[in-house]
Amino acid sequence: MKYKILLIFGIGLLILGCKTTTPQKPNILLLYMDDLRPQLNCYGQTQMQTPNIDNLAKQGVLFNNAYCNVAVCGASRASMLTGMRPTKNIFRDYKVFVQDDTPNAITLPQLFKQNGYTTISNGKIYHHLDDRVSDWDEVWRPYAFEENPDGLAPTDWWEGLWRDYLLPENILIYQATNSGPAYERADVRDTDYIDGLMTQKVINDIEKFKNNKEPFFLTAGFISPHLPFNAPARHWDKYPSNSIKQPYNNFVAKNAPEISISKSIELRQYTGIPDRGQKVNDSTAISLIHGYYATVSYVDTLIGDILNKLKSSGLDKNTIIVFVSDHGYNLQEHSQWAKWTSHRISMQIPLIISSPFISTSGNTNALVELVDIYPTIAQLCDIEIPNKQLEGKSLAPILHNPNLEGKSHIFINNTNGYTIKTQKYSYTEYINPINNKLIDRMLYDHDKDPDENENVVETAEYAKIVDDLHKELHSSYYANIYGE
Repeated sequence: MKYKILLIFGIGLLILGCKTTTPQKPNILLLYMDDLRPQLNCYGQTQMQTPNIDNLAKQGVLFNNAYCNVAVCGASRASMLTGMRPTKNIFRDYKVFVQDDTPNAITLPQLFKQNGYTTISNGKIYHHLDDRVSDWDEVWRPYAFEENPDGLAPTDWWEGLWRDYLLPENILIYQATNSGPAYERADVRDTDYIDGLMTQKVINDIEKFKNNKEPFFLTAGFISPHLPFNAPARHWDKYPSNSIKQPYNNFVAKNAPEISISKSIELRQYTGIPDRGQKVNDSTAISLIHGYYATVSYVDTLIGDILNKLKSSGLDKNTIIVFVSDHGYNLQEHSQWAKWTSHRISMQIPLIISSPFISTSGNTNALVELVDIYPTIAQLCDIEIPNKQLEGKSLAPILHNPNLEGKSHIFINNTNGYTIKTQKYSYTEYINPINNKLIDRMLYDHDKDPDENENVVETAEYAKIVDDLHKELHSSYYANIYGE
């Protein structure tokens, strides 16, 4: 009888334990880079050294055909973090505030905060430091919240710091002109530049989470490889100067309309760069490309530090990692620098998702877009998404089966250029925002011309393709083009 009572008591405790034990929620680590093109070894490119990102790709699923929805930082980040595509009225440029354009949207970090996660914004996540601050339990950027001699607000103080020159001569130029060199090679430690300081903060956060076991939505928002291309000397030294090459297609694409040529002044804001046009001399071009490579390798090392800490803490067993960029970047392709063009080089992004709960790994050719990130992360964490807000589609099925085709088409908007991208084609219409009249258009056949060196929109053999894509663009994305 005594044994029966003990047995029943034991079963009761087991049942009670099953009822009261809640499975631990997955953590999210968002590794968010600025201006990164998919020119990485894991993408089959050999020019840059990125061993830590490459190893992450081996552990997860790498997306070969991922695109931003707008190729400029502020608008792209707003789009990804709300799950909403740009339109004629919202997410137009780098200056966008989510809280102004879509004040009623439930953002991705807000959703996780509402579902019991500790949300921390480290570095550059929203473009503006003071945008949607309530989405986070903590907002942090190096130096931003330190006392400053002018008594400026953190956002205003940060605006004068983020270029982060460390060489005395460059600091003096910046202070005197509010400009500075487009690149810097300094014999300093990895922890001395802003991205290195931010990395130490992320590592410290991981240590804290190891001890308190709270579910977290943790970010590492790297400034690099955004201009200026500043990196410790040892990362520059990974690339002999004679190994740096300019792109073969340093020319305007054949038949490209004038409106497609970027008028961006971003590069011209730095000393040593011509005031007009996109052209720089060959020596400067080589130095710029060299600097870009050095900053990417620098961030790759920092990402390795973060991932090593995540693993040593044991939190890697319960953390989903998303590695992504806000848009691509031109390094003199089509004689253009920076971004915000309707060429593929501005719009294609690297994307890697690694989850300890998904055994599948490898590459996928599925066509996807940045607005898909929001519903994907929410589904992986079993969180209900906002009703009638998200325009993306969860990538969870592709993570389990990378052979899936993905979407038949995606939408990208850059100023007055509206692009529909399919697996094979990229079709863009430039539309006058005042009278809604067609200004010009482009079509690139990515099977025959992956580097987009010839606009074939007026070629007879593509007439039906152009007609079909025009109809699809104006039916599927009517509201994005013309507004509600």
